[in-house]
Parts: sequence; structure tokens; C-alpha cells
Amino acid sequence: MLEVLGEILTLSRMLMALLGVTVGIVFGAIPGMTATMAVAVFLPLTYAYDLMTSLFLLLGLYVGGISGGLVPAILINIPGTPASITTCFDGYPMAQRGEGARALRIGITASLFGGIFSLLCLALLTPPLANLAIKFSAVEKFLVILFAMTIIAALSKGKMLVGIFMGFSGVLFAMMGTFNDNNKLRLVPEMLSKPLIYGFALLPVLIGLFALGQMFEEAEKGMKKDTSNGDLLKKNAAKFSIKDFKGQFINIIRSSALGTFMGILPGVGGSAASLIGYSQAKTFSKHPEEFGKGSIEGVVASESANNGLTGGALIPLLSMGIPGDSTTAVLIGAFALQGMQIGPLFIRNNPNLWYSILIGLALCNILMFVIMFFPIKYIARIINIPKQRLYPVILLMCVVGAYACNYGVMFDIWSLIIFGVLGYLCIKLKLPATPFLIGFILGGDLEKYFVDALKGSNGNLSIFFTRGPIAWALWLLILVSIAFAVVSEIRDKKKANMAAA
Repeated sequence: MLEVLGEILTLSRMLMALLGVTVGIVFGAIPGMTATMAVAVFLPLTYAYDLMTSLFLLLGLYVGGISGGLVPAILINIPGTPASITTCFDGYPMAQRGEGARALRIGITASLFGGIFSLLCLALLTPPLANLAIKFSAVEKFLVILFAMTIIAALSKGKMLVGIFMGFSGVLFAMMGTFNDNNKLRLVPEMLSKPLIYGFALLPVLIGLFALGQMFEEAEKGMKKDTSNGDLLKKNAAKFSIKDFKGQFINIIRSSALGTFMGILPGVGGSAASLIGYSQAKTFSKHPEEFGKGSIEGVVASESANNGLTGGALIPLLSMGIPGDSTTAVLIGAFALQGMQIGPLFIRNNPNLWYSILIGLALCNILMFVIMFFPIKYIARIINIPKQRLYPVILLMCVVGAYACNYGVMFDIWSLIIFGVLGYLCIKLKLPATPFLIGFILGGDLEKYFVDALKGSNGNLSIFFTRGPIAWALWLLILVSIAFAVVSEIRDKKKANMAAA
């Protein structure tokens, strides 16, 4: 084994992993840029190297791109990537208390745990987990998405009806575009039929709601120095300690496992992984009322779940040739450029390449931790930059990211502005934007798998209840999640009434 390690882990490959992780973190930390974009940009460079060296670079970009999104999510409440959306919920409130560096270190450590857990799953459980995922028909995938939708109720405490309304509004917007079965536009006005032929892209919606909306609010205030929250890096604020992870073991394992499992399911993505990990952490928490107010549990759950996705998404790719997410779909291009075909026989026919992927993924997670954890004091000083200088740069990056996400579609910039205005209105009217985003992220898959399931059963709705043990288990989880949300809502209203009396 040591001989194999020495053969694979050369200096040039370690340097490529270092380059990949560093660039990936930068891409992840800039709102609008993603790990997928980083891998796509650097893919042509793999022509110049052998496949092993190329994989070290690309895996570094993947791990760094997913992890880097926590930096703006925690410090300025803008998710760097879709997978870091739930990190904003508790990371930014911690930063407002002056615990920005502490929140970053907690998130980075949780990211390392999530990445290593998914790596172990990749190494030890690839065949059985892949066999389980392949059994998931459209019915089970629909139920998984429906289960994820129950997050809306759990996150809308005190405003459940408003949250549900916003969530299904997001589903409605997600359905705009061409319906794949008949290639006809639905839910689209005639004047928008041409620009909306592909619907609204996720990145402009995400950036508009959370980045542009907040910038509009800051512009309304005049970009003056805001001292209402104090210094986001107070000297007397609580510091990071390993004790912050006391009692978090089950949370980390559960969230990492959920992230890994969601990565195995093709097309579900990091957004759903972090949302489900966060929701379940809140459901099983002893202090669910602290979520959204700077809970360590929330940051740990979000970051361990979205980094658990990295190894999970590689499982169906390497065992069946099916990409688990958009980034691993781009990785197929790296194999194709080298004339390599991936599928069921990949590991058996290419043992050295298989070991290089495991070693490369482990190295990239360790490098990510070292690069981000120790100089975090300097990274956190981004919040000391005056907003009137910082926000124009972020705005420029948001526009570039929106324009580039579909390789140069001008309508995506208009989408960015539209959802920026919507995000601003949500802030002013005190409407929760998060349920809208959840509905938008999950709405397209919800419709697709529902229609596919009905096509497979000739329109018989009973297929959703007669598929067998997996479907029944998912229905049970859905009912438990809904019941918990309703009971929590009733309990909170009673407490509010007693307090008012």
C-alpha cells in the first residue's frame, strides 16, 4: 500500500491539488461562481497532463468550490454557492454577535468531517450504496423531493401559512419554461415565451434573492456605516474551541450521511443535501428554538451535509457512469478527454486510478482545512472593507456569474434584477425568502418525477403507495416531519399567547 501511495502522491500532483483547492475556494467564495464553473473553466488544462494529475486538480477545485461558499454566507449573509444557503441561517447571526471567526472555524471543521465521512463511504460502501440508489424509481425520487419540501413547514415557525405560500410560489416559478414531454411552454406569458424557453436559472434567482435584495436595502440606507450590530469581530466575543463540538457527534454523522446519500441520488444536488441536513438537525435538536439565531448545530449540520455530497456524488459516477451532480457531470469530460470510460468495470480495470481518486480526495479535504482554518483571521477581515467599496465588486461578480451560468444568456441578468427586486420586497414586507428558494430549487424535480411516475403506471396514483418498503419508509418520514412542524407551530402560538397575557 505504501508503494502505491508513493507512486501516486508525487510532488507535482500535490501541487496541483493545492492549486485546485485554492482556486476552488476563491470560486466558491465569490457569489455567482460555483465548483461546477471552476471545474469547467480548468477542464481544458487537463489536455496537458495525465489523468491522475488532472484528477488531483479537478478534485481540488470540487472540494474547494463547495467549501468556499461558507465565507460570504457567514460574513455578509450571501451564500457563495447554492449548497451554502443554510449556512447563512445561523452563521450570519453568529457573525453579528462578533463571532465571525468562530463561526468560520466551526464551519470549516464540519466541512472536513463531512468530506472525510463521504470519502469513507466512497471507499467502503460504493457497491451496496450504488445498488440501493439504482433501485430508486421516479416514485422514490418524488417522495424524497416531497420530504425535502416539508422543510418549508419546519423553517416557517410562527408564519407557517406565509411560508407555505412562499414555498409553492417558488414551485410555480420553477415550472416556468418548456415541458419536456411535449416541448410546449407552460405557465409563461406570450411576451416572455422566447426568453423563458429554458425557465429561470438557479444562480440568478439565488443571487438576486439573497445578494441583490440585500444590496438594494443597503443602498436605501445610503451605505452608511452600520453600527447597530456592532463589530462583527469583537475582541471579547467567544472564541473557537474544540468544545464547540461537544454533543455534536450525532449531528455531524447524521448530516454527513444525509449529504452523502443525497449525493448518490443523481441530480438532487448540494442545495437539497444541506436543506435536508439542516432540517433534520432542527427536528432532532434539544434546542430547536435557537436555530436561525446563531446555533452552532445549524452551522455544523449545513456544512457537514454539503461537503458530504462530494464523495457521495462520485459513487454513482464511478460505479455506474451516472453523475451525482452537475460538477461530477463535468468530471466525465476529464475522463473522456483521456479516452477513459467509466462504468461498472471501472474500479476492477483501473485499480491505481481508483486509489488515486481516494488519495486525491483525502488530500484535497486536508488542504482545504489547512488553507482556510489557520489564516481565518485574515479571511474574516473582509467585513472591515467599507460596504460602498465591497458591494460594487460583489455586484460586478454577481452579474458576471449570472451571465456566465448558461454561457452568455442576457435574460439571466434580467432574472437577476427581477429576483433582486423580489428579494428587496421580501425584506420590506417581512416575507420569508428562504421557503421561496426551497420551492424553486425542488419544484422542477418534483414535477419531473411526479410525471415520470404517472407515465410508468399509466396514470394510476396508487403507484405512490404500493411501491414497497422504501416508499413506505419515505411516507413515514414525510408524515413525521409534517406532524413535528404542526405541533411546534401550535406550541409556539400557545407560548406567544401566554406571554402576551
